[in-house]
Amino acid sequence: MISSAYRWVVGFVWVALICITAIVCSIFAKPGAYERFFKAMVRGLFRVLAIPVRVRGTGQLAPQGAGRLYLCNHVSLFDVPLLCGYLPGMIRGVEWGRHFRWPLYGLMIRRIGNIPIDRDDAFASMRSLQKARRRLESGHSLVIMPEAHRTVDGKLRQFKRLPFHIAREAGVEVVPVGISGLYGLHRKGSWMIRSSRLLLRVGTPIPAGTVKSSTAAELRDLTRQRILELVERP
Repeated sequence: MISSAYRWVVGFVWVALICITAIVCSIFAKPGAYERFFKAMVRGLFRVLAIPVRVRGTGQLAPQGAGRLYLCNHVSLFDVPLLCGYLPGMIRGVEWGRHFRWPLYGLMIRRIGNIPIDRDDAFASMRSLQKARRRLESGHSLVIMPEAHRTVDGKLRQFKRLPFHIAREAGVEVVPVGISGLYGLHRKGSWMIRSSRLLLRVGTPIPAGTVKSSTAAELRDLTRQRILELVERP
């Protein structure tokens, strides 16, 4: 209980600092100019909370010359900072629209270029994903959680099909990512933040040619299988 309370208090203060810093930087500089500092601050969140993080597989990613779509399992509130801080390059996300109404954090993710999505409105979701497609086509990388909702039992949920339609239309490679340890750290419906070692594993990218030649259902099933292989059982 004491360590959990410490992590909430310190984490809240650190996230507030990250938000303020990112908002100020976004006013006076282009995103690429402060990206390294921003990512370092996000990684610092895990250090001040004494949460060890291991990263595997990033060395197989070629130097980025085109947009990539990272697809990852959705476990906890810590998913987003973990991906933001430890995946290489400048990456933005497609995030639940309600988050954009949160004080400070909502302004920050809007300023840095995350894309809101309304899970309850199919037409609004399609517009958001079309915006994501245009972003990918322009050479930017995005991360999407294809489960749409956090797991409630540590197991991988079924994937939505829309992200895979977007990947095919944009003609970009898909990079499967698996996160392990987060379910033990913090889970949906609980206020406890326990001690846990986190592992972020980047899988072999699915080439753009394979993405374009596959159906959305085939690509969804292939990506889900790849992520299952990357995730350790809780």
